[in-house]
Amino acid sequence: MAPTKKTQQPKGFAEKIEKIRKKLDEQKRQLLAEAEGTINDSMNPEIENFPDMGDQASAESDRSFILRLRGREQRYIRKIDEAIERIEKGTYGICESCGEPIGVKRLEARPVTTLCIECKTRQEEEEKLRK
Repeated sequence: MAPTKKTQQPKGFAEKIEKIRKKLDEQKRQLLAEAEGTINDSMNPEIENFPDMGDQASAESDRSFILRLRGREQRYIRKIDEAIERIEKGTYGICESCGEPIGVKRLEARPVTTLCIECKTRQEEEEKLRK
């Protein structure tokens, strides 16, 4: 159930959201800078010039790990963008499942969250049952 109305938020919520917005912007900036560094490193031909096959295999394994990590970071950047969009729309901090406010402490700890703690707990329990 998606939130359809603006839910009353606690006093000082707007100021806390502004701090969270700045934190999200900074996280995104850092992730993009790191990703750019990875791209520049992977285009450097000197890195790939290993005479030993074991060293080449190790370097390839390291590069594969870094690329998987960057894939996760790319998905996190997408979540950051979605959170910023919800802030701009005025729906940030509203649980996408039940429509109730998400606790400020949860938002501060996990700014990209879309679920309140109760709905997230229920979701995790359901996932455990499916396994």
